[in-house]
Amino acid sequence: MKINERTNEGKATRWPVLEPPASRPRTHRPNLLRGRPWHVLEAPTGELPAVDADEAMGPQLPDEATVNFVLDLSLRIGEVQMASGAGASDVTATILAIASALGLPHCEVDVIFTSITVTCHRGTDLTPVTALRVVRSRSLDYTRLTETEKLIRQIVRGNIGAEQAQTELERITSATHPYPRWTATLAWGGVAAFITLLLGGGLDIALVAFVISGVIDRIGRFVNRYGLPFFFQQVIGGLVATLSAMVIVSSNVLTTDKPTLVVAAAVTVLLSGLSTVSAVQDAITGYNVTAAGRTMETVLMSAGLISGVVLALRIAVMLGLPRTPLPDVPTSTALQLPMVVLGGAGAAGCFALASYAKMRAMLVAAAAGGIGAAVYGSLMLAQLDGVSSSAIAATLVGFCGGVLARRLGVTPLVVAVSGITPLLPGLSTYRGLYRIGVEPSGDISTLMTAVAIGLALAAGVVLGEWLAQPVRTGLGRLERRFAGPRMAGPLEPTERSLE
Repeated sequence: MKINERTNEGKATRWPVLEPPASRPRTHRPNLLRGRPWHVLEAPTGELPAVDADEAMGPQLPDEATVNFVLDLSLRIGEVQMASGAGASDVTATILAIASALGLPHCEVDVIFTSITVTCHRGTDLTPVTALRVVRSRSLDYTRLTETEKLIRQIVRGNIGAEQAQTELERITSATHPYPRWTATLAWGGVAAFITLLLGGGLDIALVAFVISGVIDRIGRFVNRYGLPFFFQQVIGGLVATLSAMVIVSSNVLTTDKPTLVVAAAVTVLLSGLSTVSAVQDAITGYNVTAAGRTMETVLMSAGLISGVVLALRIAVMLGLPRTPLPDVPTSTALQLPMVVLGGAGAAGCFALASYAKMRAMLVAAAAGGIGAAVYGSLMLAQLDGVSSSAIAATLVGFCGGVLARRLGVTPLVVAVSGITPLLPGLSTYRGLYRIGVEPSGDISTLMTAVAIGLALAAGVVLGEWLAQPVRTGLGRLERRFAGPRMAGPLEPTERSLE
């Protein structure tokens, strides 16, 4: 008698618990043990079949060397995604899809902020194989992320084997950036220049913001060579941006009533590199440990920026420099809306270029930034508050990016992060820091508003991506929505829900 059969009153019936998973049909079967709980407590009797010790139960897997090879490949691909800012749910789904496509039917993945762990179960006779990889560095290279996305699709579709995928991944990770570093410096300056145009500044302020942000980027790259922590780099950035604006105002170089928009633009540039979107995505999809790590990093980097700006304001008061007025919130008019759209599109495109995105991704990001700025400006004209306007605009950016980005061969994460960059609360942050560091009242309500806007932007992008999934994948496959918003990784559904 086979081990998956038993005799019950002369009739042969199936024993579903001992049946190998590979031979089970994918149809729903009722759990017989749930209706007969005495099976759990009852001691074994002669009525139960004797298990043949020579016949292994569980999935038939490749040899141990192949298992280790596939796990290493999956971990390295997950590391590239994690280092580029992808959410923990995206990394988990990617590793599960790759492992399943390469012959490992049942794996468990644990993703935290600094490491990825994968365990492959090999049945009852063999011990599980566990592999771990630490994510040591994080950098924005959207070309590397996009090339990795293409490799993932080839693996999942069965068009490439494990050894070929390993070779291709080596090529992707060892390749240099597609642009020289000075191009990224000019792009960061372009982000600041377009932000000043979006806030209502003139060309002279845009030029000064371009130069100051470029200088801050070069200083950051210089101190990064010596391993200076990013917290102190944020302090230096805020200090240089604010003091430079104070000196320029004191020298009467700019004949304008909005000189502090330079600081607001530089603060926006320094805020743009934070992983706020990924932190909110991880929190929403249930990866609380990773969300806590990303949130702590964002808070620490923001604290460094705050320290630099406040320190510069204190130094300016001690040196007796002319006190610059508190920057006013720009009033939007219908005539200024085209300039707002231009500033949003330019800032988003320059951010994608600074993150080493290729031309197609840069154009899609610029379009997303223009759409977001147009919606935000229109809602502000309708007298809607800044937090609600930011949330609605970010939701539309996430929705458009989720629907159109993959069809155009662009990772939705690139579109989402670039698209909300022009809407980051740089001006509100500086206004709040000004009131803390210069005015005796020490009012923090403006700074709290800036925090609320940042959270609204991140949550709106995640919501827009979630709303885009049934449109992108077809209304008849709504079960895939339970995996959470997906901004990176494969779209093919898995047989198991991601917990």
